Amino acid sequence: MLQSPVLITIQVDIALSYRTRVKICGITRLADALDAVSLGADAIGLVFYAPSPRAVSISQAQQIVLGLPPLVSSVGLFVDAEPDFVHKVLDAVPLSLLQFHGDESAAYCRQFGKPWLKALRIQPNSDIQAQIAQYPDASGILLDAWHPQLKGGTGEMFDWRQWPKSDKPLILAGGLTPENVTEAIHLTKPYAVDVSGGVEASKGIKQFTLLQAFMAGVNAA
Repeated sequence: MLQSPVLITIQVDIALSYRTRVKICGITRLADALDAVSLGADAIGLVFYAPSPRAVSISQAQQIVLGLPPLVSSVGLFVDAEPDFVHKVLDAVPLSLLQFHGDESAAYCRQFGKPWLKALRIQPNSDIQAQIAQYPDASGILLDAWHPQLKGGTGEMFDWRQWPKSDKPLILAGGLTPENVTEAIHLTKPYAVDVSGGVEASKGIKQFTLLQAFMAGVNAA
């Protein structure tokens, strides 16, 4: 029996509304970006933070972004960067979105005229709702594990039972791997997941089989 076009449309809309988006962060090579996209990743992340082992130069980032196929988001990650440096990157690299991982204020984040995400580092007694409220015009909020020295890319998890309710798209990061991403999505039901170290052969170098297993884990959820 054939289904009506209206019913099919409703089913597609429901499926899309529950699809968890995926960002593969810490990309340093175009080949890795293309692998991620070929497996279904929605976005790739480029780290503009010199202390990170996954940091890229402006010329590296430009080569990667210009080599991406259409409809893939390129996200630039910054940590308490001087505004002039962010503008310099934007002048050379056509980024889709900015992601701020430091102690930036909302006023700082919005000054660049681009959609932006704010990363929050979660501690056991964090008032996550209050932190989210400080960034009313963020396009989304990324929740990551707190670390005393590192700001992102720690490979550590926070307690997913702290996951808040919010009208904003929430992105889960921190310690995600092919082995735990299905459980993570079941527990938190995030808008998106963000992985870096969990799909690497070494820092900044992604492994195709790990990317493949991670995407399978997302799809299984």
